[in-house]
Amino acid sequence: MLGTRNSDSNLEPRGRRGRFFRLRVATLLVLFTGVALYAYADKAERDARTNWQRSLNVAVVLLLEGEVDPDSTREVEIELEQLEARLTAEFQRYRRGPKPFELSFFGPANVAEPPPEPKSDGALDLVTYTYRQWRYTRAVDSALGLDRDAFDSRIYAVARPTSNPRAQWVEGYSQQGGRIGVVRVELNHAMVPLVLAVTAHELMHTLGATDKYDERGASRVPEGLAQPELEPLYPQRCAEVMARNRPLTREREVPLESLNELCVGPYTARELRWLAP
Repeated sequence: MLGTRNSDSNLEPRGRRGRFFRLRVATLLVLFTGVALYAYADKAERDARTNWQRSLNVAVVLLLEGEVDPDSTREVEIELEQLEARLTAEFQRYRRGPKPFELSFFGPANVAEPPPEPKSDGALDLVTYTYRQWRYTRAVDSALGLDRDAFDSRIYAVARPTSNPRAQWVEGYSQQGGRIGVVRVELNHAMVPLVLAVTAHELMHTLGATDKYDERGASRVPEGLAQPELEPLYPQRCAEVMARNRPLTREREVPLESLNELCVGPYTARELRWLAP
């Protein structure tokens, strides 16, 4: 009898532990399902951008680190319209439809530091970087009155004063197939076409396009050529948007000098679904 009573007295705590375990598992399943559904919906929404049934709304945000030439910053805003027209002309070489992009300018805004950069491809570093980037861009967007939900992609161009007028320095990074790209540049008048070309490059990354240059920075052949059908192949008349320069020969390339030299080659056009595979 004593043994029976002792056995019965353990039933209620075990039952409570069982109910708590089931509740915890159910809660985790609900959370996991919610995250999975959000991720699926977000990916589907990002993929739908390249259906090209409408113009994509793109925010180009100019941020300033230090005293940057104000004439150059105004020129970036003015020539953004030319970039939009150039990308529209390239799109229409491949297919019909509404113009691909509506580019909206925000800024310039002074910042104390540039956006965070990923430290490595490790999972923990990427999670940390994503959170830090979200905090940084949220603060910038709020200060500028930018409604991030209204835009398919956002490109942040961070300009600082030119340290060497004879040198050209610009770099970029972005979320492949994501929504955010970053361009960093030492800005002066001569750099305006180049910074806008890199802005286009990072925008294309957010839509799934891949780099078309090798480890030396040279355009890969044939995918890194804007016009791989040319005979003779060189000099190329344009710089491929996902490469870095305009090839004059197999061994020599030069930076573009005008947005009129910016082109979208057939390999990138296929990645963007401007051209059928």
